[in-house]
Amino acid sequence: MRYMVMHKFDDRDTAAWKPTPEFMERMGAFIEEANKAGVLLAGEGLRPSSEGAATISVKDGKATVVDGPFAEAKEVIAGFAILQVRDRAEAVEWGTRFGALFDHVEIEVRRVAEFSDLA
Repeated sequence: MRYMVMHKFDDRDTAAWKPTPEFMERMGAFIEEANKAGVLLAGEGLRPSSEGAATISVKDGKATVVDGPFAEAKEVIAGFAILQVRDRAEAVEWGTRFGALFDHVEIEVRRVAEFSDLA
């Protein structure tokens, strides 16, 4: 099963978006461990909404684009990983271990909808 693990930051907290060298070292070790375990399929950090973000809303076939920063949003997705794991419990375990890298963070773990699930 594939799961997406996402973490959120306060979009207005500039310090949260600037990782320290010590944090990057811990993150590198975590990524190496997940790679060795064979569970990490993809993972990336995202930039704050002030750096090139946009939302697209479609209503009645008409698209509206709003450029960042998103003043109305306090917390935004700051990064993600896609994991190939046995079950939800393993995904939550990896998500918990990932969350332990931070002093303060919210982690969301969601199962990826496979095409076969939608048929």
